[in-house]
Amino acid sequence: MSGLGKRERAALEAVARHFSATWEKGEAPSDAYLTIAGTRIAVEVTTTKQGLADRGGPTKPRLRFDRVALRFVRRLQDALSASVPDGNTLILTITAPTRVPAKTAAVLEDNIRTDLARQSARGEVKYAILGNQIRVRLVKGGSRRTTKVIGFVHNPDSDPDVLFDITLSLIERVGAKARSGAPAKSAGERWLVLAGEVPHSHIEPYRHAYSQLSIPTDFTKILMVLAGGQIETLAG
Repeated sequence: MSGLGKRERAALEAVARHFSATWEKGEAPSDAYLTIAGTRIAVEVTTTKQGLADRGGPTKPRLRFDRVALRFVRRLQDALSASVPDGNTLILTITAPTRVPAKTAAVLEDNIRTDLARQSARGEVKYAILGNQIRVRLVKGGSRRTTKVIGFVHNPDSDPDVLFDITLSLIERVGAKARSGAPAKSAGERWLVLAGEVPHSHIEPYRHAYSQLSIPTDFTKILMVLAGGQIETLAG
């Protein structure tokens, strides 16, 4: 097992306090073992992107979950997933309220397909369609088993960069741990701990991004350690 860094060790200590548990160093691939009420749990730790702690200041990234917003994102996922190359994920944000959503989605689908065919969507593309402000990024990461199109409808006072960073952090960190898989002799619980200094206000977009990505893992629980050592459950 590689040595635990300062952030990883602090995260394990926070998790142990939260569950009134003890912990000890583990053997690869486990970074540590937690013992909770006599039950031993294998734990792996990974860090979130450091830049997330400084993004957006105190403003909470506010997402929209009304029927129009959810239907808009679902339509784009259904229409564009087949056009996204394997090993890539398309992340898009649109500022609420969504004006003329059906027409906007149709125009956006055509524009994105054209950009993907030209391979010009790498990096970021911005669209202004029928009064809607939309940003799209094609990033490396993902697989045939994960969702290829991730969408957010957010309030005007939210920073879309936070949403891009959160999604990419999950793709890179959780995706890498998921690909490593459980050890052949593994039985029982395996937890993944995401160690970071992100504010509590980001937990909702983290959960929404994770639910959309549908990353297949063998972890029975995924926890986030937020700024100040607060523990939140991402999955499980």
